Amino acid sequence: MKTLRMILLSCCLLAMLSVTGLAQTKSLYERLGGKEAITLVVDEFAARCLADSRINKKFAKSDANRLKTMLVAQICGATGGPCEYNGLDMKTAHKNMGVTDGEFTALVENLVGALDKYKVPEAEKKELLGALGPMKGDIVEVQGNETGTALPKKFKPAPPLKAMKEHKDKKSKKDKKN
Repeated sequence: MKTLRMILLSCCLLAMLSVTGLAQTKSLYERLGGKEAITLVVDEFAARCLADSRINKKFAKSDANRLKTMLVAQICGATGGPCEYNGLDMKTAHKNMGVTDGEFTALVENLVGALDKYKVPEAEKKELLGALGPMKGDIVEVQGNETGTALPKKFKPAPPLKAMKEHKDKKSKKDKKN
């Protein structure tokens, strides 16, 4: 009888561990709700950043549609989703923007606000912020807590999506001819 109880107890524990293991094998992308949920959060995040006087000057020359499209692709891919980010690396994208520590912090606060609005669970929020946090060194160029600084004149933004698509289409046609 004691052996039977031990076997049953062992089976129950194994079943519980299997269920827990299955939950943990889901990618962050899946746990966030997939591309649709990521797009909602990115739309909210972008709206917050563009309305935030602490950082919105840094987006003065940016194509908002391009920014959102690239952020969705980047987050989707970084969290284990099927998207492929084909934008600039963070160092190149933010070169000469003069982003301060304070502005980076404000940006993160806006992301947390967007995640909170959509009730992203704490574990997933921490995991996402942990995946994006290491980019700080490639984005921040100015030490200090100042916010609301102007975008330097020497900053050259990435082209709008339409211009990029036209360039890719021309290149594709040229490649087909050769």
